[in-house]
Amino acid sequence: MNSASSPVRVGIVEDEDLLRSMLTDLASTHPGLEIVGAAGGAADARVKFPPGSIDLVLMDVVLGDGNGVALGVSMQRADPNLLVMLLSSHDVMDLVVSIGSNVPRPWSYLSKRSSVTKEVLFRAIDSAARGEVILDPELTERSAAREGSAVSQLSGAQLQVLRLVAQGFSNATAAELLGLSRRSVENHLQAIYRALGITSQDASPRVAAVLRFLQQTSRK
Repeated sequence: MNSASSPVRVGIVEDEDLLRSMLTDLASTHPGLEIVGAAGGAADARVKFPPGSIDLVLMDVVLGDGNGVALGVSMQRADPNLLVMLLSSHDVMDLVVSIGSNVPRPWSYLSKRSSVTKEVLFRAIDSAARGEVILDPELTERSAAREGSAVSQLSGAQLQVLRLVAQGFSNATAAELLGLSRRSVENHLQAIYRALGITSQDASPRVAAVLRFLQQTSRK
């Protein structure tokens, strides 16, 4: 990743012309981003985005000339620092789980509908650039804990906090949205980490907590 003072270099891979144009125009209005280019397919992406040329790629799952997941895996293996954010019209949360240990860094996911909402897209990119894992807000709100899972043992307040963390909200913003103090949110997070078995060996407790949420929930 670039230094904090440098813009986040973004590549867009989307085969639908209108959506590719909308994403490019929208992302271009973010002062902290540099849009390196937009590719209409897998072959175009390989040419436009050689290893090291971008920090984050917004990747359509289904491309006219290939599979976005396979392309994302190959790009991230060639550049382990690359951040991948999948885009899809369908619920691919389970797909994000299955990618899991096959990639150097965990991926984020936004639905195509959410990705063209400025607030959601910017929050997702900003949070991903900080090394967090971001999940689609609508699907996150619809997620229910699987019976017997550690997530199912969380209190209602703890689950609310975890959902907001998964959507990329800061502790301060989560506190404001929930009508809590920031300290209360931080206390909830510490309790969540303990309940989910997250320890100091986890490089990022927030990422580990979101991944546990992703693995232990399903959509209604």
